[in-house]
Amino acid sequence: MGTIEPSSSTTVTPSYRRLRRRLLTVLVTLVVVAALAVGAVLWLGRDGGPAAADPSLPAAELPELGEPAPVLASLASDAPVPDPAALADALAPLLATPALAGGVSAEVVDVASGEVLLDDGAGDPVTPASTAKLLTAVAVLTTLDPEATLETTVVAGAAPDEVVLVGGGDPTLSTTTPSLTYPGAATVADLAAQVRAALPPGTAVGRVVVDNSLFEGPLTAEGWGPEDAPSSYASPVTATAVDGARVTPGENARSGAPGTDAGRALAEALDVPGATVELGEAPEGAQELGSVRSAPVARLVEQALSLSDNLLAESLARQVALARDLPASFEGSAEAVTAALSDAGFDVADLELRDGSGLSRLDLVTPDLLTDVVAGAADGSLEGASAIVSGLAVAGYDGTLADRGDDDPATAPGAVRGKTGTLLGVHGLAGTVVTADGRLLAYALVANGTVGGGGPEEAALDGMAAALAACGCR
Repeated sequence: MGTIEPSSSTTVTPSYRRLRRRLLTVLVTLVVVAALAVGAVLWLGRDGGPAAADPSLPAAELPELGEPAPVLASLASDAPVPDPAALADALAPLLATPALAGGVSAEVVDVASGEVLLDDGAGDPVTPASTAKLLTAVAVLTTLDPEATLETTVVAGAAPDEVVLVGGGDPTLSTTTPSLTYPGAATVADLAAQVRAALPPGTAVGRVVVDNSLFEGPLTAEGWGPEDAPSSYASPVTATAVDGARVTPGENARSGAPGTDAGRALAEALDVPGATVELGEAPEGAQELGSVRSAPVARLVEQALSLSDNLLAESLARQVALARDLPASFEGSAEAVTAALSDAGFDVADLELRDGSGLSRLDLVTPDLLTDVVAGAADGSLEGASAIVSGLAVAGYDGTLADRGDDDPATAPGAVRGKTGTLLGVHGLAGTVVTADGRLLAYALVANGTVGGGGPEEAALDGMAAALAACGCR
């Protein structure tokens, strides 16, 4: 069984709904106040108003405004570091919980100093599940320009009534405007409008060819189960897809034929839903009829992490392979991600990857590599990698932690951020946590060989992260 983490369509939790209602109330209040202020200004300035009636009144004198204060206060640089012995005592009973079958590996690192506060088997390779997406994120952000975008094009086909949809590896291309899952995504409607404008007047499109040739090799990775693609969390990896290969925008079920689905979406947007759709390749030197671009790569990384989006992670890993002149395949992307991590200064001696998403059960990662990656992104030493931290789900608020980790009243809201990982018998959580004293820690918790069915293991990992947040441990 593969990754079963919730997608963006996960049911909104009560805590999230309460927060949303509060935000809506504040927004409405601000709008009303602004409207009243504008009305007052207009009344004062109109003919016959006080300002017009008595021009001798002194002009208003506005106060001098200083520099704006930050909305969020920075962490105190002198916040006390947890004592390793006290921290180990606090976590010991949680590490031994029966739900984790005694097989959890863990590391906790103080981000500012780099001091290892807890090491429980952190150097031993484990199956990481989707925490491996952190490694793909590093490779993407250190190899590609974070502001770069992925292009999808349509070119003229071999016949006058034929157009070719050429995939550029952007699975976020949306059939809705705006996208229900990927804010900032390009839309099929925009692409179709360009195509209609570029075609000779009177042209009736009868055939849409989909060119997936940018990606190569098998459509699923070694170590994926036959039930993994298509499923509610993964699909075959192709260079062309719409809505993250979802069968229905905003829902979970993925398609077994993302490329042809994209071709049908283009045909419908061109008002020719009965057109023939088939896979093929664009003619060499074909005229471009339209093109659209994705959100910036940094934003795509955030979405891949927060939503634990397997297809998006695999697509980004292949962009790393292309940038390093390697095949855009599972094998090539795994080699490219490993090489990028090594070039960034990380120890990859024990790293084994078969994919870019962590869905393969043959992936092996050490927890200390996960904490190194998180700490490097958090302290700024890993240049250009801030999207890793901003892409971590916030416990009790968004992403795959929207309904997790907010049950402990001693934990400050937003204190725990993490990348989740779930396979049958594998549960992981890696990210950052702010302690009760205001110290920023990086952590990685990975359990292999569990048998609890998911809920107890997730609760145990969430409990450890919450304990770190609540603990001064001095």
